Amino acid sequence: MSYATEKTYVGWVVRFIRFSHHQHPLSLQDNDISAFLSHLAVTRHCSINTQKVALNAIVFMYRSFLKREVNVQFQKSRYAARVPVVFTHDEALRVIQNLSGVYKLISQLLYGTGLRISECMELRIKDIDFGMQQIQVRQGKGRKDRVTILPTSLKVQLQNQIALSRLRHKEDLLAGVGAVYMPDALAKKYPTASRLLAWKYVFSAPNISVDPRSGEMRRHHLYTQTVQRQIKRAIYHANIHKHASSHTFRHSFATRLLENGYDLRTIQEYLGHANVKTTEIYTHVVKQLQKPVISPLDGIREAAPRYGTA
Repeated sequence: MSYATEKTYVGWVVRFIRFSHHQHPLSLQDNDISAFLSHLAVTRHCSINTQKVALNAIVFMYRSFLKREVNVQFQKSRYAARVPVVFTHDEALRVIQNLSGVYKLISQLLYGTGLRISECMELRIKDIDFGMQQIQVRQGKGRKDRVTILPTSLKVQLQNQIALSRLRHKEDLLAGVGAVYMPDALAKKYPTASRLLAWKYVFSAPNISVDPRSGEMRRHHLYTQTVQRQIKRAIYHANIHKHASSHTFRHSFATRLLENGYDLRTIQEYLGHANVKTTEIYTHVVKQLQKPVISPLDGIREAAPRYGTA
């Protein structure tokens, strides 16, 4: 799994062990797992999705490492996923204008393609097809591949960014650190591919760093949290007071496509949703934007007639 998923799962396992008074998981029973999951719903008021992530982490630990099946019954969270916050087109452009350099290009790509921030950071040079005008997303959420659109207006900027990555790659080869991270299966199947330009990250980091898993020195992609902080700062300077983040660009991408008449199935494929019901949530947003309910107070145009007078 991705390094981010690995850290998330480890974090939930740690919380589970602390909740169980630091007992070893092998000494715990299914009812102990149920108690923790119910605690998240009843006491912590976590959302359904958060509770599912915790369940997946604990089940993964027991099945993959402790070789034990679990069967749990627990109190499910009543807090469903919220309607997503979206930018208007004007707001999205204002946020983008408050960014510069590579951060501006990344925000434009997020808004123009619907990519998740992690998917954008993990783009390799070979994933951008200028001829077909599309971007190939490899191993996205749920480890699924998909294709999304490539905005024509970003062609030159992306080519310049790739040229920068090419220059850094040449410098790395000369310094003897030209390899890039490869997923385990591909690293074994193509042992020399890690030193090829095609596998380099489009948004490569300016400095060499240590791989947290292997300990090797190599050039990774830009730090995701750094990009998120830059976008948060741009939202503030754009004077937008919504609970927005880099992920709001993805929601706004889907909303714009719906407003422009694209069907849910097409949008589902671009976003990489496993179930179209996940995509349907954007229809509620579009309805609010297209046909806003008029307040009774705003509907008053004349003074109310007087009764009981001659």
